[in-house]
Amino acid sequence: MITGQSVVLSIRDLEKTYRSAGEDVAVLRGVNLEISAGERVALSGESGSGKSTLLHLIAGLDRPDAGEIRVADSNISDLTDPERAALRRERLGLVFQQFNLIPSLNVLDNLLFQTRIAGRHDAAWHGELVERLGLSGLLKRYPEQLSGGQQQRVAIGRALAVKPLLLLADEPTGNLDENTSDDVLALTRDLVKRTGCGFLMVTHSARLAGTLDRQINLHAGLIT
Repeated sequence: MITGQSVVLSIRDLEKTYRSAGEDVAVLRGVNLEISAGERVALSGESGSGKSTLLHLIAGLDRPDAGEIRVADSNISDLTDPERAALRRERLGLVFQQFNLIPSLNVLDNLLFQTRIAGRHDAAWHGELVERLGLSGLLKRYPEQLSGGQQQRVAIGRALAVKPLLLLADEPTGNLDENTSDDVLALTRDLVKRTGCGFLMVTHSARLAGTLDRQINLHAGLIT
């Protein structure tokens, strides 16, 4: 947590259990975490430790069994499903390993997608994102016509276009080669700093984790 900065994510005593092969499996057993505005945090942990589960809970895509998640002044547990969807549109940016671009939309429309449904288009910021992400010559192309690195830059631009309070990324460079991973993450770090949002990134790479402000580990259902 950065002293003097507002807290954009606060998690208290978070618990989540799944039923698997007839048994209850406690994935999260009392997770506590705070992230400040402008803070960039790497989350690591062995496969199956619950990293993606934690991101899904923060994004309101699933509900915890116990505990509290607050994004700024919103307690996610108190929100209805439509309110959770509004939170994702207006206050969160989501980036995944598989890019998740809309294949029927070109680059320009993919970039504008979230801002249009949120009613928060900022032409100047959009132009800056296009330039910084190196997408000026690609706006009329479709996802299938792009490289993996180009697709991920579009996904990052789409997520940051609404100037979210918090950017969540689940292995965002997992499908990219090392050089492209470095370039994409460097751009993301700079743009996160530019917006002042919090950034939580799941990664298996200790090297990439070391480029962020803070590294945390999820082990045995707890953050260390």
